[in-house]
Amino acid sequence: MKMAEVKVKKETNLSDPAEVENRIKELCQQFPHGITDQVIQNDLPHLEPQQRAMAINKLLSLGQLDLLRNSSGLLYRLKDTQSASKMKGSDNQEKLVYQIIEDAGNKGIWSRDIRFKSNLPLTEINKILKNLESKKLIKAVKSVAASKKKVYMLYNLQPDRSVTGGAWYSDQDFESEFVEVLNQQCFKFLQSKAEAARDSKQSPMVQRNSSFATSHEVWKYICELGISKVDLSMDDIETILNTLIYDGKVEMTVIAAKEGTVGSVDGQMKLYRGVNPIIQPTGLVKTPCGLCPVFDDCHEGGEISPSNCIYMTEWLDF
Repeated sequence: MKMAEVKVKKETNLSDPAEVENRIKELCQQFPHGITDQVIQNDLPHLEPQQRAMAINKLLSLGQLDLLRNSSGLLYRLKDTQSASKMKGSDNQEKLVYQIIEDAGNKGIWSRDIRFKSNLPLTEINKILKNLESKKLIKAVKSVAASKKKVYMLYNLQPDRSVTGGAWYSDQDFESEFVEVLNQQCFKFLQSKAEAARDSKQSPMVQRNSSFATSHEVWKYICELGISKVDLSMDDIETILNTLIYDGKVEMTVIAAKEGTVGSVDGQMKLYRGVNPIIQPTGLVKTPCGLCPVFDDCHEGGEISPSNCIYMTEWLDF
């Protein structure tokens, strides 16, 4: 009978600086976002503080590690060798701008903020940005928050939803028709589930419970329909379901769920069901003023007023 193979972690020779340095780099590979001193101490508990500092300083001086700072303190991150080779020969100003953009992550940073952090003249910053773009180290991305402004981030990063607008935007244009189709299909699915529950002829409580669907079930249904050209997440579908709740077409409840259950978050799961209003609301309730969150700040002559309210205009057109 074959004995099962057991992988045993190789002991690091603490007296050999090269082995210590290699082990620190291995830890950085396991944690791409960076490691703290505490991670190194936990992995090499018998390593003297002076030895640890010497190994880290050696890796920093060789350009193999980046030193970062976050809310919890200092972080050591393995340097991107491809970017490092491309940055070779760059002057200190270019390296400074690259570091500022790198620190901004996938949310990017405006050229104005780069100027503020680097204290470099705008003409010099524009020149550096063009140079970094030509090397494909950074890229400019248009932000939905400000259509005429671009943010800069590392070339290989996927922009954050706050920059692109997520699934609801295409080239900075809000896809209202796409959202409306998703809205209708999600409601149709919940309606069909409620009808199936009523047709089951079971007790009212059982019918009610079986008419609920998880956001994961709705997400799976939408994915199987194939009506979306982009990959939709559970959060995207829950955003659509929330609009149905605001329209009074759907209600939501939260139940406890076992850890690891599909669709559960922190031991809780959201359930949704289609509802039909008992009576139609009156015309006054349908006006946008009835649910307006800035109603108290709305007055003629102010920044928010009935004459420039887009919601009132749309309602009157309808």
